[in-house]
Amino acid sequence: MTNLYVLGEILDSDAKAIAVVGSRKISVRGRRLTESFVKSLVKAGFTIVSGLARGVDTLAHMTALAFGGRTIAVLGSGIDVIYPPENKNLAAKIVKNGALVSGFAKGTPPYAKNFLARNKIVAGLSKSVLVIEGARRSGTLSTASWAANFGLDVYAVPGSEATDWLIGEGAIKVITPQDLLDKIE
Repeated sequence: MTNLYVLGEILDSDAKAIAVVGSRKISVRGRRLTESFVKSLVKAGFTIVSGLARGVDTLAHMTALAFGGRTIAVLGSGIDVIYPPENKNLAAKIVKNGALVSGFAKGTPPYAKNFLARNKIVAGLSKSVLVIEGARRSGTLSTASWAANFGLDVYAVPGSEATDWLIGEGAIKVITPQDLLDKIE
């Protein structure tokens, strides 16, 4: 995977980007946290990067757009294969105020192995990564691991298996959006 395919536009301002990732099975608490953190990040001028997956990713993209922010969705499939399919309309909106990005050639199906490669791109397009919530074994940890390997800060909201584990491994604990903004700006 050497090429990046882009639909939409990557702007210079997108260098100020933070990945917001978490569980596909978003909890009520995770929903509240995602909306709150993303709203504050957008108001502070950050582009939101995520993976267009169900749950936290979808809500992060939707919230960024709802508050007039930019968002970049990284696909685990070809740029012309939107997965999950219920996010086709969201993907079309993202192209108008951000970008869809893929490391896979057109027509590539969303194979399970592709999502680990996608997570590397999510981290690579970001200044840092915020993990909202997740299970102890999840793709969320893959994104955090790539970020750490790239020397990026990983932030985690305590209260889930994944985030509590990450904090134990050295991720920076954040409780509120202001807490995060104080640490990254």
